[in-house]
Amino acid sequence: MSNNICHFTNDFKTQSTFLKSFAYKLTKDYHKAEDLFQDTALLAYRNKDKYIMGTNLKAWLCTIMRNTFINNFRRKKRQGIIIDSDLAFQPESGITHNEGESELVAGELIALIDTLDDHLKQPFVMAYHGYKYQEISEVMNLPLGTIKSRVFLARKVLKKQIKAKFRVSEAADICYQ
Repeated sequence: MSNNICHFTNDFKTQSTFLKSFAYKLTKDYHKAEDLFQDTALLAYRNKDKYIMGTNLKAWLCTIMRNTFINNFRRKKRQGIIIDSDLAFQPESGITHNEGESELVAGELIALIDTLDDHLKQPFVMAYHGYKYQEISEVMNLPLGTIKSRVFLARKVLKKQIKAKFRVSEAADICYQ
């Protein structure tokens, strides 16, 4: 058993350079890549008993890393933590965005969601809160395809309403300048 752990550790070390570059490719950020690499190493060592010696370790580790990255992204998305750093501050223009502005937009979005027909609103709100399509389908006792279609249609309606709203407000801003 001890020999297998040593063999696994040595094989992992030979793949670590590749894994670090793969992590950077996924995250596009050095610090996030380091965190992803460490999470992958932790999961790999916790599950080393599931690895079959002689199989492709590199592929196994890449799968762990990719799945960890996707799971973390989805978790942050559900929690509403995903922030585009390019939008938060633009040094060349000196523009920063006010948090109150995003709260106002969120309030407007809720008002727009309330205008949706009930058959579109319920599945959209559930999807927005992180429910999977299959879960929504089971709760609403509707086919999976119907749920996907309704969420898609709700997004389409909301996009149209948002575009119309911002066209009007942009025109109003130009008039007041």
